[in-house]
Amino acid sequence: MTTAPLPAFYDPDRLLEVYRVPYQARTGQAQAWAAEHHITAAHGDTRRIALLLIDVQNTFCLPDFELFVGGRSGLGAVADNQRLCRFIYENLGQITTIIPTLDTHTAAQIFHPMFWVDEAGNPPAPMTMISYDEVMAGKWRVNTAIAPLLGTEDLPAFAQHYTQQLRDAGKYPLTIWPYHSMVGGIGHALVSAVEEACFVHAIARNSPTRYELKGSNPLTENYSVLRPEVMESATGGAIAQKNTALIEALLAFDAVIVAGQAKSHCVAWTVADLLTEIEARDPQLATKVYLLEDCSSPVVVPGVVDFTEQADAAYGRFAAAGMHRVKTTQPLATWPGLA
Repeated sequence: MTTAPLPAFYDPDRLLEVYRVPYQARTGQAQAWAAEHHITAAHGDTRRIALLLIDVQNTFCLPDFELFVGGRSGLGAVADNQRLCRFIYENLGQITTIIPTLDTHTAAQIFHPMFWVDEAGNPPAPMTMISYDEVMAGKWRVNTAIAPLLGTEDLPAFAQHYTQQLRDAGKYPLTIWPYHSMVGGIGHALVSAVEEACFVHAIARNSPTRYELKGSNPLTENYSVLRPEVMESATGGAIAQKNTALIEALLAFDAVIVAGQAKSHCVAWTVADLLTEIEARDPQLATKVYLLEDCSSPVVVPGVVDFTEQADAAYGRFAAAGMHRVKTTQPLATWPGLA
């Protein structure tokens, strides 16, 4: 199992740019590069490896965007993606399928300021955390101006139910995030250099990129691509469901490599849900999951919140269950089970 050199068109200094990928030019270059380095079509892989990229989008990965994941270094996601692009190109001949997830939102969702008001009718500030007790006390209530536009749910009752479900499940309190990953906007797009690497992989290996959208349901958060935070209404009706098709697809691979943003939220929640599915079937399947630690960073807002310890604790639990914590500095051929 050998690594390929970086293609001449890859420029690691462009990780901070939003640019148009020149698809037609890259097509010819990718085909020529694959031929030169004897990279064959993915359908012939005897060991099928998936690269699951969680929310590697402008909104999380560029400093000027809404929810840049800087980690404690302040440059977290930028450095993560430099390493990620290099990893994709160097191991392109071994990666069977790339599966990027895309956080996908509109303004009127339960975790955006528009959904809530306080007793004076003011929306919550971004990064406000809304607890069940605060909802019950009337400190925060549903914005009645948008309630008629979001379906038939009794939204005040649902708000109580929703925050109670988060509390009882031991999840983070409902966090009000800045408007982000807005569908149709440039924040929703993959980081350009990562999109380019995915496209080159698709052409070189004749393996279409499998994009997975998540997070568009207005009534629930969706940190994990595998399931939303809450799936039932206060009356027991279904408001959302698991992404069963993706779960089955991931478990069919021989190895699943996980990277992306943020380590403390969407990555951790996705891996936790995958582990739940694994433990319900065969706990030994956890050994096929590889957590690419130097391509993920936790949410840190200096002076406001720091989820580094929570992210590290989650990865510790995943490793204890049998998953592997790996880095791009370790050749793929030296990873446990891939030698």
